[in-house]
Amino acid sequence: MSPIDPAPGSTASLRTANQRRVLDVLRAQIAGTAQLTEGQITQADLARTTGLAPATVSSIVRELAAAGLVATVPGSGRRGTTVQLASSAGVVAGIDFGHSHVSVAVGDLTGQVLSEQHHPLAPAYGNDEGLGRAAEMLASQLAELGLDAGDIRTVGMGLPAPVIDDVVRSSAILPGWVGVNARRVAEQRFAGPVHIENDANLGALAEHRLGSARGHSTSIYLKLSSGVGSGIIIDDQLFHGASGTAGEVGHLTVNEQGPVCRCGSRGCLETYASTGSVLELMATQMPDASLDEVIASAREGNVSALRSLEDAGLHLGWGLGSLVNLFNPALIVVGGDLARAGDLLLDSARVGLRRHALDAVAATPVVASSLGRRASLVGAVLLAAERTDLLPADLTSAS
Repeated sequence: MSPIDPAPGSTASLRTANQRRVLDVLRAQIAGTAQLTEGQITQADLARTTGLAPATVSSIVRELAAAGLVATVPGSGRRGTTVQLASSAGVVAGIDFGHSHVSVAVGDLTGQVLSEQHHPLAPAYGNDEGLGRAAEMLASQLAELGLDAGDIRTVGMGLPAPVIDDVVRSSAILPGWVGVNARRVAEQRFAGPVHIENDANLGALAEHRLGSARGHSTSIYLKLSSGVGSGIIIDDQLFHGASGTAGEVGHLTVNEQGPVCRCGSRGCLETYASTGSVLELMATQMPDASLDEVIASAREGNVSALRSLEDAGLHLGWGLGSLVNLFNPALIVVGGDLARAGDLLLDSARVGLRRHALDAVAATPVVASSLGRRASLVGAVLLAAERTDLLPADLTSAS
């Protein structure tokens, strides 16, 4: 219970709970979890979805409109007046840090992205440098939207590392952040609430709500970039595990005699199915080539480039076999930089999956991310929107 909420069991408490039910439905409209027709919400929709009486919904909508949280749009005929979150209710920000980039977006309280920017960073950048660049990008976007820092209600932030109690626990990808309480330093920088999540989990959230996994209650998202991570959705919720590190699929052992991994083990999936592993295979024939150049060469018929992607895909399929045996997802979504190879990678991943999965789950679909490089950033915006308490203190105390 929020400290501003009325006493439980009171009439005011019930009113506050009902206000939140109405706001949650409105917020879910674009996120895709509201079961509506024609993409709009009427007061009749709100009554049906929340189970509240039409008169109660009408009263709550008037209260929320007076508080500047919702706007009504007069209609006609059967559909009638529609209701939506008001632009004056504020905005949220999403930040996605990678091995050598930062992306920043501003979104509304439904999780819809309004503006976004992407900027490269030098590898091994420190947290102060990264947050400073993110703050500059956010200020630039707010100015373009005619907003200021005071309009930001909440910030969602993704990091490509295990995060336990908001502390970065691995130096492998973000050495300048290890041991840092990311939430604390980010809240100092942005002067407001910040919520931290692993970047693959944010990708899973975005694909579940708005992307390739939409409509499926159980799915797995894999991010193949400098590292390999996954986000697991079970019954429409992110699965974090006991301490928050669930989904570190990149460190599944696929060959105990294989290359030494940055984690200290041997033959981890990451040593076979990351961007670095593909570039290393092609280092002799295409020295200093970028991943996109290797992919382009494969599309042009370079048999060595094709083989490097096929090998990565087969090993990826090995890891996928373990995942589908354990979780039985409706589908697996593959994103991250390496996913730009498309079926040059995924066709062999499907072969590898069939080889290593039980017959009952060997046909689990493996599809490309529909959000691409934006998945974790979109997820950060969705996280911020979901964690924002829309009800101001003066409204709950007056209920």
